[in-house]
Amino acid sequence: MLRPFTLAATLAAGLLPAAALAQTLTVYTAGPGGLADAMAEAFEAETGIRVNVFQGTTGQVMARLEAEEANPQADVVISASWGSAVDMHARGLLMDYVSPNAETVPDFLKHTHYVAQGISALAIAWNTQSGTPRPEDWSDLAAPEFRDLVTMPDPAQSGSAFDLIVGLEAARGEEAWELLAALAANEMIVPGPNAAALNPVLQGAKAAVFGAVDYISYGRAEEGEPVEVIVPDSGTVIAPRPMMILASTSQPEAAQAFVDFTLSEAGQALVADTFLMPARTDVEGRRPGIAELTVIELDEAAAAARRDAVIARFNEVMGR
Repeated sequence: MLRPFTLAATLAAGLLPAAALAQTLTVYTAGPGGLADAMAEAFEAETGIRVNVFQGTTGQVMARLEAEEANPQADVVISASWGSAVDMHARGLLMDYVSPNAETVPDFLKHTHYVAQGISALAIAWNTQSGTPRPEDWSDLAAPEFRDLVTMPDPAQSGSAFDLIVGLEAARGEEAWELLAALAANEMIVPGPNAAALNPVLQGAKAAVFGAVDYISYGRAEEGEPVEVIVPDSGTVIAPRPMMILASTSQPEAAQAFVDFTLSEAGQALVADTFLMPARTDVEGRRPGIAELTVIELDEAAAAARRDAVIARFNEVMGR
């Protein structure tokens, strides 16, 4: 079993010079905010390296990186869309690094230039007090009982919502677009990123989210909110959260140490606490894991190449 990252071991291995202790690392991350703060605090306590965190949606993170392209500020980026890592690697923006703590991360969740921090799945988040029948499949939300009661995150602002669209398309072909058209005809709204889609359901104004990020809803359910996470047996997509070091970083050793710590047992326990699935198979999660889901496989590179076309078609179907 891999040992958690320790400062003493890293110094002994010559991976992190003592001078690095005065450094401040900058991490851009697409939620959850509580995890980003907890990871930064634990990493600083372990290493003495401070972490500045910018937390936002995947769209906000990518927009900030693009705006800073001439003068990069981030050292480490954590996205909610695997496709963003595929795209950034193809553009030569990422540093090659494989953490020794990634040994028990499955091969499909790691690459020479990025690795999953944790994994979520896309699901239906249903308000159990909504008075609507419990949905079992995605198509149930197009039924008359759910008219004007369904929300969906905007795939232009949510990498996971984009992945769900291309996943359903891969599994169902044109039937996926017919389902989206039926949802649009049933007055489904697309209010913005993941939180904007979930909040009306938690407040009781709407009944269900089509394509909720499951870990968020699991967390709200634990807090006592009347929400149930339903993953259709017909299949869904998982959303690995890629963690990557920018090639432009001026402090690669500290960035590598952050990746190592995130993939340590202690770091993965923090990931599990948020109801994300840990990337490491030897760290226990707090919710159903990949083996318990019907997972639709995605060609991430092909999906990333079609991003603009998919979003344009989605907007057309939604009448936007």
